[in-house]
Formats: sequence, C-alpha cells, structure tokens
Amino acid sequence: MSEAVIMLAAMTVLTREVDDGSAADAFLADAQQYRRELLAHCYRMTGSLHDAEDLVQETYLRAWKSYNNFQGKSSVRTWLYRIATNTCLTALDSRQRRPLPTGLGAPSSDPTDDIVARGEVPWLEPLPDDSTDPSNIVGSRESVRLAFVAALQHLSPRQRAVLVLREVLQWKAAEVADAIGSSTAAVNSLLQRARAQLDEVGPSQDDGLQLPDSAEAQDLLTRYIDAFESYNIEQLVELFTADAVWEMPPFDGWYQGPQDIVLLSKTHCPAQGPGDMRFLRTTANGQTAAAVYLLNRETGVFEPLQLHVLAIGSDGINHVVAFHMTSFEKWGLPDTLPVAT
Repeated sequence: MSEAVIMLAAMTVLTREVDDGSAADAFLADAQQYRRELLAHCYRMTGSLHDAEDLVQETYLRAWKSYNNFQGKSSVRTWLYRIATNTCLTALDSRQRRPLPTGLGAPSSDPTDDIVARGEVPWLEPLPDDSTDPSNIVGSRESVRLAFVAALQHLSPRQRAVLVLREVLQWKAAEVADAIGSSTAAVNSLLQRARAQLDEVGPSQDDGLQLPDSAEAQDLLTRYIDAFESYNIEQLVELFTADAVWEMPPFDGWYQGPQDIVLLSKTHCPAQGPGDMRFLRTTANGQTAAAVYLLNRETGVFEPLQLHVLAIGSDGINHVVAFHMTSFEKWGLPDTLPVAT
C-alpha cells in the first residue's frame, strides 16, 4: 500500500471525529495540492526521500488533528509549511546529517584501491522530479539540486530551517520567527551563521548547470550512455571537465579528474563487457540523470544497479553521484529489463 493511500485512509478515520464534514472536505481538497512542494521542503531539511515522505505524512496528520483550531490568519499553504518545518525539526533532533562521500572530509581516493561500503552512514538520497507537473520541476529545480542539499547538511537543523524559509521560500524574518518559536533577532543571527557556514563549505558546483532537457545536456548524456553501454570507458575522458568529481554512496571514496574517474570505472565497474549495462534517461534533483541496470547472467534480465545524477556545465560533466539503487519505482521505471532479442 502506498504512503499516500495510508495517509488518506488515516484521514478518513479521523474524518468521523470531525463534526463539520464540509470543512474537512475543503481541507483535503485544499491541502493536497501542496503535497509535492511539502515533500521537496522536507527533503531539503532531511536529505532523505524516505524520511521526507514520512514527515509529509506526519505533517498532514498533525494538520488534520488540529484543523478545528486553524483560524485562517494565514493561508493553508503557510500553515502547512509551519507544521512541516517543526515536524522536521523534531525529527532531526535524533538523526545524523546525511553527507555525500565528499562531505566526509577525506581527500580524494586512489581509484586502484579497494572500495569500501559504509552501510552505517545515513547517506544523502536522490529526489525524483515531479514529471506530472513541469512547473514544479522548474520552480524547485535549483533548491533541490544535490550540491545545495548536500551543503545544507553542514548546517544545524534550525540554521537549515531558517535558510530554507528565508531564501528558498522568501519568508520574512518575522514570519520565520513566528513559525519556529523564536525572535526576529535570533532568526537573523541564524541566517547570518548559516550563510557563513555555506561559504566555508565551498562554491557550489551547480553554478551554470545545463537544464536537463537542453540539447547540450541530452547530447552529452547520449555520449555518456554510449560509452558505458559499449564498454568503451576511455571515451569518458573527453566528457568530463578537468576537475570533475565522481562519488558513489554507500562507498566512502570520491575521485577527481577524468583519468582517475576512467581508471576507477575500468577497475571496479561490475560490467564485464559491451551489453552488460543498460541506461534509461530520467531526471533527479532537477538534474540530468540515468537509471543504470546490470545484466544478471543467472536470471538473464537487467536489474537495478545505480542512479547516476549528473551535473553538466557548459564545458562538460563536472560531477556525477552514482547512487546504489535496488528499485526505480519512485522514478516510474521498471525494476527489470529483458535482454533484447
């Protein structure tokens, strides 16, 4: 049963406890339109799609239970964001930050060394784009890009909340203060410290990214896919920028430069030759992406391996995060592919 169905079922039960059924129906109709943007908000706060889905469900349940106390002093949207933010802050009290390998503080790795999986680390997760509503993709693309969400992980939960509410949602300082139970002066101080912390993390690799549907990005993605599917790994050298970065959680290493990235692929890629991998185009975090399937020689089908999320600039690919995946259900893609006949 999907998370959305569970949430609606719970609300249906709660509906029987509410006297004014028309108000309940109006709330459901009004609130559901904000579900996708609330998911993006909770994702920015947590860095986890799974956590974000749970927190959105908790947000709606909290809102439903307290709906009779909603006085209409703000819009339903603002009210839901207040609840979602505080729900995230409560959850983050007991959770670790979610890094990428580059965020662990270690230098770049030797591509010929063994790769080490760190299953105990709560890694940053990718976010599917909302293909049902292109306006949502455009509106939230920059604020859910991997580099930005990874940078947010360096902030305390309250710094994260303030920065997102002020600079992504464009709330006034007084509105943020009211939402998180603080003072305007404290909010301004938190924002100042958050900006300083982000400056220390370093410049964003998202600057000047090509849009996923641009001709440039799609052409480069075609060449990238061809190189892997034909097992012509050497072709990748010409696709990456000089300072390109490759990382692949849950493995804790990261690699910089075209030569090291190619050597890593040749040393550790599980494919044995041409035809062992299949790629399907998609998008994630508002960026160009590809779902990667590996041939299982015992079953004779292609099974999920990784989701490659690419940062493509004007001069080539400058960053790839290859997330280990066991399912592409959230991207609306099949979990297996047959071998072409």
